[in-house]
Amino acid sequence: LSAEQIRDLALAASELLVNTPGGPPAYPYQPGQDLWRESNSMSPSYTQSTGEGLRRRSLYSVWKRTAPLPNMLVFDAASREVCTISRGRTNTPLQALVLLNDVQFVEAARALASAVAKQHADPADRLTEAFLRLAGRQPDEPELTLLVELYQEQLAIFNDAAGPTRSIRPSLTS
Repeated sequence: LSAEQIRDLALAASELLVNTPGGPPAYPYQPGQDLWRESNSMSPSYTQSTGEGLRRRSLYSVWKRTAPLPNMLVFDAASREVCTISRGRTNTPLQALVLLNDVQFVEAARALASAVAKQHADPADRLTEAFLRLAGRQPDEPELTLLVELYQEQLAIFNDAAGPTRSIRPSLTS
């Protein structure tokens, strides 16, 4: 997927995507307040959108050639300084860090988890639903087994760190 499609997929899978066509440009989450001032002191400051503006399709995101969206560049989006016939495709650790730490993706992950938790009580069913939304197919048996084991490991780590009074009750998670 392209950088824009990755962001839109995360928002769509989590039921956060605002798919209204047209309208004003969107200013998605960005690191730092003076993102644009660093490349050109004459530019207005970057004013992040609020509400639905943060979750509009990437097609509507404001893009500045001298200071492109950092999370889009990590996923091989073109800088738009010159025409590009085709984009390169990479798979780097930095991309994984963006998916784990970028505000937009953390927000989408929380919303996705909440949505599948409301639909299903069984962790395997929750994982299957989330996998289907993100990958567009059902997980095969080894994938589902791996995901269930990871879920159980992470739940145990969370419960150990939270202590006995704050642990998640098994009836809510399994």
